[in-house]
Amino acid sequence: MKPTTVDAYLAAFAPDVQALLAQVRAMILEQAPDAAENMAYGMPAYKLWGKPLVYFAAYPNHIGLYATPNAHAAFAEALAGYKQGKGSVQFPFSEPLPLALMARMVAHRAAELAEAHAK
Repeated sequence: MKPTTVDAYLAAFAPDVQALLAQVRAMILEQAPDAAENMAYGMPAYKLWGKPLVYFAAYPNHIGLYATPNAHAAFAEALAGYKQGKGSVQFPFSEPLPLALMARMVAHRAAELAEAHAK
């Protein structure tokens, strides 16, 4: 069965991966304290004003961050060393988690949503 809460999702992983996922979760909530937290597509998902902010997930060798194609385009240079897909980036467990970069991406996406919401 798929987890129905973020807590249940995190609990399904080994303690070392749980710790990394908890750091990502805390960073997202710090950057966007008004974000609604839920599960979507089998992973933790965050929305602002009903619009997707960011998703994240753990895989056998990496943490995937899904901050929409706009955010990834805005940080293309900083993300150049990471494996990417359209709107996704993989942060391997073999390297330190770049929480500061991830935070800038989430803040960028939150600002985009705030601007759109204000119109």
